[in-house]
Amino acid sequence: MANNRRRLVGRVVSDKMQKTVTVAIERRTTHPKYGKVIKFTKKVMAHDETDSVKTGSVVRIVESRPLSKSKRWVVEEVIQTPDGVLVARPATTTAAPTEGSVEQ
Repeated sequence: MANNRRRLVGRVVSDKMQKTVTVAIERRTTHPKYGKVIKFTKKVMAHDETDSVKTGSVVRIVESRPLSKSKRWVVEEVIQTPDGVLVARPATTTAAPTEGSVEQ
């Protein structure tokens, strides 16, 4: 069965709670009549089990069952830290040569 939960990317704006961060999700759309690009921002609470995500980090969150009155999201991955350091993502499944194979 495929995991078809929604995933969003946003910036952490608050980490003052225990095991909870506030993530701002920014969405850009074009006005239907005037064509101007409008930014909409929505803030959601997300669960951070390790309590290690800091304000300013860019994170990917995934929807989950209700964890509290206002928490319905969980931090899945930290994409970028506040220092601007890109976090190494896990390697995708590529066929790496083994010791016994010979490539020419």
